[in-house]
Amino acid sequence: MSSSIVLPPGFGHVAAGLVTTAWVLGWQALVVGSYRKKSGIKYPQLYAEKAEADASKEAFLFNCAQRAHQNTIEHMPLIIVTTLVASMKHPVFAGYACGLWAVSRVLYTLGYTTGDPAKRNTRGGILGELPLFGLLLGSTYTAFGLLCSSA
Repeated sequence: MSSSIVLPPGFGHVAAGLVTTAWVLGWQALVVGSYRKKSGIKYPQLYAEKAEADASKEAFLFNCAQRAHQNTIEHMPLIIVTTLVASMKHPVFAGYACGLWAVSRVLYTLGYTTGDPAKRNTRGGILGELPLFGLLLGSTYTAFGLLCSSA
């Protein structure tokens, strides 16, 4: 018995947006690895201890890079779920919103790794909140529509 999944027209935008998040996560992992090497923080230590970060700019920058990466990972379930649900009815919107969010994470990381964590949002990283909010609204609207159509 075979089954097929029918994707809405424009679903390529969703695939591109989601794949962009994978590239951003990979890039962030390389950034973290670079700062880990410079700081001398060994595995499996997740962050530099406060004393290490206070004593070494490299250790502090490692913590900043690690936190930017971790924050992106923390957002991923929300981004994936809302992108996929919203894409059922609005694939182009969902794909572009996901892609814009991913690009904003690059700006977030670049701002965070300046050594001034406040710059994570002042360098364009805050722009990711707009597509995130759009995905939340779009997926809620889609889910509600699906519920109403099945009632």
